[in-house]
Amino acid sequence: MEMMQQEEVAAAAAAANKAGSEVTQNQTIYINNLNEKVKLDEVKKSLKEVFSAYGKIVEVLAFKTLKHKGQAWVVFDNPESASNAISKMNGYPFYNKPMRIQFAKTKSDVIAKADGTFVPREKRKRHEEKGGKKKKEQHHDSTRVAMPAYPGVYGSAPPLSQVPYSGGGGGVKSNLPEAPAPPNNILFVQHLPHDTTPEILQNLFDKYHGFKEVRMVAAKPGIAFVEFADEMQSTVAMHGLEGFTIQQTPMRITYAKK
Repeated sequence: MEMMQQEEVAAAAAAANKAGSEVTQNQTIYINNLNEKVKLDEVKKSLKEVFSAYGKIVEVLAFKTLKHKGQAWVVFDNPESASNAISKMNGYPFYNKPMRIQFAKTKSDVIAKADGTFVPREKRKRHEEKGGKKKKEQHHDSTRVAMPAYPGVYGSAPPLSQVPYSGGGGGVKSNLPEAPAPPNNILFVQHLPHDTTPEILQNLFDKYHGFKEVRMVAAKPGIAFVEFADEMQSTVAMHGLEGFTIQQTPMRITYAKK
């Protein structure tokens, strides 16, 4: 079974490295640039935990073979969930490496069997080999696309050459916005109604795995800190509750500064 899956994703991996314009929206996302030093079981478990915030996950595929290292496929039950996951998580630092995410070139066998479009791999291979050489020659140069820079969740800092120099001690302050805090296990929640209680926030956040506690700031109503066991769990909660409305006021959630 695993060998069949490896053959399937090998074809998907080769196609996913081609121009993104050829890839149509579907239920499977292709992820690369994963940290190869992390154990495979842990990678698959963490991917499922992180991406489950965007919809029901049918399957997570990742393999130990050399040609599949640093790659994975996450299959959702609908294209909308896959699209949302790409837009929110592309470039997110996963085990200290930014994930590169796009739609998979080919539909997962799990989905194809469910919707009746599954074709055995032997037939697909024979079909693809017909005229394959001709197509490869025609598109050899056109399918080479430079990979874009993948910023973090809140964007990347500009090059130092583009940062205005303030002149040393004092003087005119830079107009650049303050850099956001890096991902960590504590969330900073803002724009809360002043009568929000710790119990209200606890009821919201303790639905997410790894929740530890809520800390309100008595001297500054409208803000709170929510702690999780690790940054993966805090990230899932942040994406799940960002913009959640309390008394018609949407919450603003970011990573806390340490």
